[in-house]
Amino acid sequence: MHHCLWKCILVAVSLIFLSFFLQENNEERLTYNFSLQEEKKKILWQLNQEQVTSESKNHLENFKDMQKASPLLQQANYKLLAGSPPQEKKLLTIGISSEQHPNGSYLLSTLHSLFQASSEHELNCIVVLVLLSDPDPKWLRRTVGSISELFKPHIEAQKLLVIHSSLDDSPLPGDLNNSSHTSHCEAHYSRQKVNYALLMNFAVNLSEYFLIIEDYVHCTSKFISTIYWTLSAWKELPWAILEFSSLSLSGKVFHTSDLSRLSSLFLLFHKDIPIHVFLSEFRLLLTQNVPIRFSPSVFYHIGNYPAFEDTCFPVEKEEVFGEPDNPVASVLTDMMAEMNAIPQYAYTLNKECYSTLNPVRGNYLTVVLEKPQKVIRIEVLTGSDKKGLYWLQQGQVELGYDPLENSRGCTRYTLLGPLVEGNLDQRVFREEDSVEELSCIRLLVLASQESWLLIRQIKVWTRHEEEES
Repeated sequence: MHHCLWKCILVAVSLIFLSFFLQENNEERLTYNFSLQEEKKKILWQLNQEQVTSESKNHLENFKDMQKASPLLQQANYKLLAGSPPQEKKLLTIGISSEQHPNGSYLLSTLHSLFQASSEHELNCIVVLVLLSDPDPKWLRRTVGSISELFKPHIEAQKLLVIHSSLDDSPLPGDLNNSSHTSHCEAHYSRQKVNYALLMNFAVNLSEYFLIIEDYVHCTSKFISTIYWTLSAWKELPWAILEFSSLSLSGKVFHTSDLSRLSSLFLLFHKDIPIHVFLSEFRLLLTQNVPIRFSPSVFYHIGNYPAFEDTCFPVEKEEVFGEPDNPVASVLTDMMAEMNAIPQYAYTLNKECYSTLNPVRGNYLTVVLEKPQKVIRIEVLTGSDKKGLYWLQQGQVELGYDPLENSRGCTRYTLLGPLVEGNLDQRVFREEDSVEELSCIRLLVLASQESWLLIRQIKVWTRHEEEES
């Protein structure tokens, strides 16, 4: 039912957006044969095309120019309960919406975890924005008093801001007593989206990016640095949502330039659809066809509350991957090996690595799987494990399909992601209804560097049919 309903919504929203558009084999040394040279030419052509045809992003940019806030949000009343907005724009706003729960609150634990996990240098590039959405004045006073006492230094440093908001004194959609809601879950979906709309609307001008976390999560150490370096690597690439957790809501990062549109859509379609499903469809509207999710997660739930979420949302459990199971594959490269290394070392699950000197733009190392696989996660490690030297400074990992004859690579590649400080660890997703399986994994050099390069390991996790069933 939700799927059909969303189809109708998607058509309606698309028509609205369209109206805007109308207005504007020696094993120690490979023999580099003709096919490898052709592959390199094709890669260089592809890289040049990506530079020359940056105009292809215009569709996305035009879409991002549509910054019309909902009339309801223009009438929203905000009250500062603690702190004041920072004087300068930050890199990242961490947004938390919190309300009263019958089993108590983990909000203070969440804030403690967030600040405890971050250095002073990391905190300088963020602001934490907490929306207390419950209207109960006693709960508001008690909660604000606790936050002000425990986090006074962060409030005074303008790193923590606590607000309350309402929509022009009107009852918020999602009131549990509202007879227009057919179920407890529908009321929760509605109230949740209204709260996040108010939170995002306030955050529009605070920073360049916006991160959602729920009020009952644990943050891993240095999570801000993890997000910072990832955002730097993805800065010139098109994306709508980056995911730093397998949780349905916490850990999602947005461009603040998308928040006005997203918050308006939250209010426009505030009922029926769970927020995580809605965000997936919003991602599709921004032409990001599959999730971009990084491993390992940097956010985890604390405890088991709210209890009703088990009935309104799928139970969220961190997926346990176990050890990588690199399937049988051959490895091709056009980079000259050093120290008697062979390309297969990069893919073998041991301490051997593949080393080369002075890689140039367009160089590649391609893993060609013996047979197509359903790959669910890929990790690529470059550089020295101990000292952090000799890593690939600019590179990306691509997924290959339609294998060529004689294990010479694939005919078609799509981007998985850029390396972040020389490494990549990402989940692999397929487009909805796609049955296509992966045949190649290609590590591509994006800029020449005059140094050693160590490709330490490529790890692959696959999912078999019996595991799916």
